Amino acid sequence: MELQLPDDFLHDAPRGYSYSVSKFKINTMAIWLNDHKEYVYTKDPVKTIWGFVRFTKKGYKYYSPITSKSIGKEVDIGKTRPYTAMQPNYNPLEHALYS
Repeated sequence: MELQLPDDFLHDAPRGYSYSVSKFKINTMAIWLNDHKEYVYTKDPVKTIWGFVRFTKKGYKYYSPITSKSIGKEVDIGKTRPYTAMQPNYNPLEHALYS
């Protein structure tokens, strides 16, 4: 059985990228962002961790990554971006410019 993105996952992969899912723990999956460009330093596919999703009785809960092997804080899927579940930490000026 191939793992798939949850039904409530909001994002479409950016151009040149795709998402993949792998088992992380019993009730947790890692969501990966796969880059399809060719790189000089490797022939292996290049990917980065997007975030984590945990199954609960009430539905799915999304978490930002600390690293690809450790889960961070719970995040609202509506406030995540296609490239990462990590939440921007803007100073007041950046918040005024980018929000």
